[in-house]
Amino acid sequence: MASKTEARREALRKTLIEIAEKTIATQGLRALRARDLAKEAGCAVGAIYNVFGDLTDLALAVNARTFHRLGAEVAAALDDAGQDPVDQLVVMAQAYHHFAAANHLSWRALFEVERPEGETAPDWYLQEMGRLFVYISDPLSVIFPDAAPDDLVLLTRALFSSVHGIVLLGLDDASAGVPRQDIDRMIALVLHQVTASSRII
Repeated sequence: MASKTEARREALRKTLIEIAEKTIATQGLRALRARDLAKEAGCAVGAIYNVFGDLTDLALAVNARTFHRLGAEVAAALDDAGQDPVDQLVVMAQAYHHFAAANHLSWRALFEVERPEGETAPDWYLQEMGRLFVYISDPLSVIFPDAAPDDLVLLTRALFSSVHGIVLLGLDDASAGVPRQDIDRMIALVLHQVTASSRII
């Protein structure tokens, strides 16, 4: 049974994550400030650092929840995609776009948290990315049954990077390269062209 101190600490942790999640969703990652968090949570600034090592750790905790929601939406889209592997890729990629558009600042925060040079991503990040990559690699293995495992890994990451880039530019109001209304169509065109051949060069 948790002690009262541990229970209070866990309650504060949950409160801080919820406040930070709302702040990031409405104002972006850069709006995350310790004094504002402490004021809304009704705690001292120092109490935040008794729960999280720093604000980066708090942002990562929020990102873990965002990644989980993203994965759930991609998986739900896949359930309705039918059996054609190309259609599965297109539906999942468009679900990724729709999640990013509906949760723009939270989605951007997934890729904006800075880490010290040489420090690897947290295990949860690697695990969530791994789940997304499996969703992509499974239909790719059907489309390219003779592909070497290493090539399949590279193609999986290349397709994710392509879709991510299209979405990122399309949702960036300063960019004229990808009109917002054409994001889904552009994603479908790219994926159909990439998968048109039955072999990897």
